Amino acid sequence: MIPAETYLLLSAAVFCIGLFGILTRRNALIFLMSVELMLNAANINFVAFSLQHGNLTGQVFALFGMALAAAEVAIGIGIILVLYRNFTDVDVTKATTMRW
Repeated sequence: MIPAETYLLLSAAVFCIGLFGILTRRNALIFLMSVELMLNAANINFVAFSLQHGNLTGQVFALFGMALAAAEVAIGIGIILVLYRNFTDVDVTKATTMRW
């Protein structure tokens, strides 16, 4: 059986990769994928703690997290399409001109 610490290290690595993607990239699609990585890291944590404690509560929360991620992708793709339609680019720094 794999110890829970291994899952937590994997989760921390995936979260750090997602955080790095958010902080360094300007492309909206990569930004969206980085947020998905961070949400998946949280789901790995939920499942790891569920495995450690022997109940299914963490797995239920992970399912809710997946539903949240699906809703986030649907809204994010809509925002990216509007961004591309207005600026013909998916650079998130150009969206500051949409304020006024």
